[in-house]
Amino acid sequence: MKRRPPLTEQEKQDALDALASALHALKSPAEVRAFLDDLCTPAELEAMADRWRVVPYLLDGVPYREIHDRTLVSVTTIGRVARTLERGAGGYGAAVKRTARAK
Repeated sequence: MKRRPPLTEQEKQDALDALASALHALKSPAEVRAFLDDLCTPAELEAMADRWRVVPYLLDGVPYREIHDRTLVSVTTIGRVARTLERGAGGYGAAVKRTARAK
């Protein structure tokens, strides 16, 4: 396998910004879904969907064990999502607000 040199922090940020711009340019949930299907492995999609699925339960204050029982998402993943909701960059919160408005 060919190895590539490690990316600089700026190159990593530029790559993430380009990915964010690509997602932002898509016009519908169907386009986003198609992009994600092309971009991610089934396991990656499942992991992201699991994380997103537990967000409403956490916001409603449902205990981790109960969330696990309802969703079968691991307690470890639920904890990670909870920490991100509390101390993350605010992406979950922005998405929750915007998807709530769209309903």
